[in-house]
Amino acid sequence: MKADRTTDDMDKSLKDKANLYDAATIQVLKGLEAVRRRPAMYIGDVGTRGLHHLVYEVVDNSIDEAMAGYCDTISVTLNKGGSVTVDDNGRGIPVDLHPTQKKPALEVVMTMLHAGGKFDHTTYKVSGGLHGVGVSVVNALSEKCEVEVCRDGEVHYQKYKYGKPQGAVEKIGKRKKSGTRTTFIPDSEVFRKTRYSFDTLGSRLHELAFLNAGLKIILTDERDDEIRQKEFYEKGGLESFVKYLNENKTAVFKRPIYLHKERDSVDVELAFQYNDGYTENIFSYVNNINTIEGGFHLVGLKTALTRTLNNYATKNNLFKNGDSMLIGEDAREGITGVLSVKVVEPQFEGQTKTKLGNSEVKGIVESIVGEYLSSYLEENPAVGKKIIDKCKSAARSREAARKARELVRRKTALESSALPGKLADCSLTDPSLCEIYIVEGDSAGGSAKQGRDRKFQAILPLKGKILNVEKARIDKILANEEIRAMITALGTGIGDEFNPEKSRYHKIIIMTDADVDGSHIRTLILTFFYRYMKPLVEAGQVYIAQPPLYLIRKGKQEHYAYDDDERERLIARLGNSGISLQRYKGLGEMNPEQLWKTTMNPETRTLLQVDLENAAEADVMFTTLMGDQVAPRRKFIEEHAKYVRNLDV
Repeated sequence: MKADRTTDDMDKSLKDKANLYDAATIQVLKGLEAVRRRPAMYIGDVGTRGLHHLVYEVVDNSIDEAMAGYCDTISVTLNKGGSVTVDDNGRGIPVDLHPTQKKPALEVVMTMLHAGGKFDHTTYKVSGGLHGVGVSVVNALSEKCEVEVCRDGEVHYQKYKYGKPQGAVEKIGKRKKSGTRTTFIPDSEVFRKTRYSFDTLGSRLHELAFLNAGLKIILTDERDDEIRQKEFYEKGGLESFVKYLNENKTAVFKRPIYLHKERDSVDVELAFQYNDGYTENIFSYVNNINTIEGGFHLVGLKTALTRTLNNYATKNNLFKNGDSMLIGEDAREGITGVLSVKVVEPQFEGQTKTKLGNSEVKGIVESIVGEYLSSYLEENPAVGKKIIDKCKSAARSREAARKARELVRRKTALESSALPGKLADCSLTDPSLCEIYIVEGDSAGGSAKQGRDRKFQAILPLKGKILNVEKARIDKILANEEIRAMITALGTGIGDEFNPEKSRYHKIIIMTDADVDGSHIRTLILTFFYRYMKPLVEAGQVYIAQPPLYLIRKGKQEHYAYDDDERERLIARLGNSGISLQRYKGLGEMNPEQLWKTTMNPETRTLLQVDLENAAEADVMFTTLMGDQVAPRRKFIEEHAKYVRNLDV
């Protein structure tokens, strides 16, 4: 009889296996298996952003057809049952036999990574899509996917499940028009939520319509009884884009400045216009990809703008006694611009892989913009004078802000060595491990201070509503006590001294009451971060806490509901009898233990990360809600009032 193995023997065996590293340990993932095993590598994450990215990948193929001149209409439909259909009138994906793979080209495109017509620059001179993996990733992450291709008068069809073909490509009919129709259902085992946001998709599709003048994109939502539909068609292209971004602002001159020129195989298109505001908003794109971290194309534009305006003002004696030469921030105060370049071989870098790294593009953009703007200003002296007057006003404001900062420093309010007294700091000093809660009111701040983990959580309570920075220049902003407290606590500085790398916390969490006042305060704080600390938002360091709306008790059981739907589900599950329901109107109504359990404990809390996936749409929203114009705000409230579920009076 064989003796039982001892614990020591078993431990030795496990260690031997752990130390084993030979050819047999090397895994080879075939087909699209790698995508299903590590989906976040291909679409960013498996949350809301990754879910919507599936649609964008399919749409990108249609956009490439449009940029090549073969497609003028794209339809995106949200179907009942959770599927999405993207339909275009391009040439249709080829269906003939691939010369090396010995499969129909359609099947190759749908089931193999890095397979497509975008690598030799003959089928497409330039193309969108960031990672080059495209529709095959969508197929891999879908429960079911169906593709219909119309080419040469015939309709071809193939169906897939979890990326695998469920039969050969077959002919199913005849049709004169060409194009590709793709229908897919996101895999519910991969994505946490599979319901698409009509507004999120609409923002990106509208952006694409602006970037591709003359292209019609139709978004339809058939999921509910009332069908919603929006059609995006922008004949004016980037000019229309700038007008849209500036529509709730007062423009300094009527028509945006526009140029479009190609040099050394780089296509450069630019539109910009100044308004009477104080913030700079330049959105840059490469092959339709929003380069939120900028890059060499944006550097070229900024350099050309500052140099050309200084040269023009000097040449035409527009600088008077006491006026100094303009610096970059003077030249860009109140500017709204869109720069779109098409590059044959774009190189992306940066934290989000959306920063253009092609150094040669800087000189090309700089020379094209400099030449055109010099001629434009000479031919339009009235516009030139308005721009220079605007920039000189910005320079004077910058000087006033510098003096305000010096004054504030003398009071030690912005010195990192003198943190605000209301801040309850954490004991750790590594920013990557630390987080700060910006809390509405002293009552909630007190509960948060008692309930937090002092090791890594800092609390900064704010008193009342902070200044609306959308309507103020930097010198006025620095005079606001609550804003100064935020700047000091974060340690980043502000204005030309702003440095995101000096942030003392890598998680900045806004925690306000779940009522109208709380929403207003949250919007004011977000406006400040968006306008003056945008790199922190771009780096994904700004979050919104999600406190519960309800406490449901039954006997000794306690359950928290974060919205009305969850409340109803909990009540239905627990039964109606013997239930007590408490509606939280403020954070201060929760004791420290409850606040920690529901809103601050990293293991149980829910945080919403603020991102700039649709930066242009965010800019319009902040202007609408926080700007000077009353009419657009009233219109927004009237249009969205019907979607309000909870309103505390």
